Amino acid sequence: MTRVIVDAMGGDNAPAEIVKGALLALEQRKDFSIVFTGDEALIGFELKQYSYDPSRVEVIPCKEVITGDDIPTTAVRTKRDSSLVVGLRMLKDEPDVAGFLSAGSTGAVLTGGVMHIGRIKGILRPALCPGIPNVRGGETLLCDCGANAECKPQYLVQFGLMAAAYARTKGVERPKVGLLNNGTEEHKGDPLHQEAFALLKEFDGFDFVGNVEGRDIMYGDVDIVVSDGFSGNVALKAIEGCGKTVSSVLKAEFTKNFGSKLSYLFAKKQINLLRNMLDYSKFGGSPFLGLKKLVVKCHGSSKASSITPAVFQILDAYQGDLIGKIAEMLAVGGETEEA
Repeated sequence: MTRVIVDAMGGDNAPAEIVKGALLALEQRKDFSIVFTGDEALIGFELKQYSYDPSRVEVIPCKEVITGDDIPTTAVRTKRDSSLVVGLRMLKDEPDVAGFLSAGSTGAVLTGGVMHIGRIKGILRPALCPGIPNVRGGETLLCDCGANAECKPQYLVQFGLMAAAYARTKGVERPKVGLLNNGTEEHKGDPLHQEAFALLKEFDGFDFVGNVEGRDIMYGDVDIVVSDGFSGNVALKAIEGCGKTVSSVLKAEFTKNFGSKLSYLFAKKQINLLRNMLDYSKFGGSPFLGLKKLVVKCHGSSKASSITPAVFQILDAYQGDLIGKIAEMLAVGGETEEA
C-alpha cells in the first residue's frame, strides 16, 4: 500500500492537529497508509483520542525536532534524528512512499529536500506552489511564493513549466500562465521581468497570457501566476490578510446588536459562500516543485482542516505522475543552463 510520511512535530499545532488531520484523511480514502515521524509518546497520546485502523498507521520514533528558531542548514545537518530529516530520508530510500508532509520550518523543509531528495535533473531551483482560491470557484497556482527571493529569468520560465505540469495532474491540460508584474503591458517591469516575459512568450508548453497584476491571482482568467519568491510571498501574505480582514469585519458587524444578528440569518448562506471562497486552507499546502520526490509544506499555523487536503495533494500528485510530467516538459524545451 502507498504510504504518506507526515512530520508530526512540525508546526505551531503539532502534534495534535497534525495527527487529527492525517487520521481524517485515512477515514476519507482507503488507498494509502500514514507514517508519523516524531515523539512516540506524544504521537501515541494523540492517537488514543481516535478510532482508526492500526494496520494503516505507523510511528517512527524521533528524538529531535527542528524549530523555527533553528538555522535551517545547520539544523538539517546536525539534527539527524529529527522528525523532518528522518521523514525525508525515508522518502528518498523507500519506493512505496508517495510523499512527505510537514508544517515545520519552510527553510528547513526546502534545505532538507534539496540535501536529501535532490532536484530533478535540469531543474535550476525548486519552487513553492500553493493553490489560491479564485472567483471562478477553483484555484490559481502561484509559483514561486517564497523559496527563491532572488531569481533569474530562466528560473521564472521553469516555475511556469513546473506549475503547468502540476496543473495537468489536476486535469488542466493547457493551463493559462501569467507573469506577476506591476502592470499588464509588455514593456512593464524591471529587466528581470522583461527578459522573463520574452522567454515565457516563446515557450510552447502552456498558453502564456502575458503580464498580470496582483488582483488577477484571484480575479483574473488565469490558471497559473509565475513570480519571483519575494513578490509571490508578499502577494500570498496580502491575500491571507485580506481573507482574515473580511472575516473579522463580517463577524464584528453581524454581532453588534440584535438587529445585526437577525440580518445575519438572512445573509448566512452568502456569507458562508464568501468565507469558503477566501479559505486557502481547503487546498492544503504548497508542494516544493522540482524535487525528485513529492514534498508538501503546510502553513506553520495549519490545523487539521489543512492537513487533510495536503495528504490528498500528495496522493493525487503521485498518482498523476507529477515528477514524470515535469521531466517530460523539461525534455521538450524547458531545460536551460544557469547563467
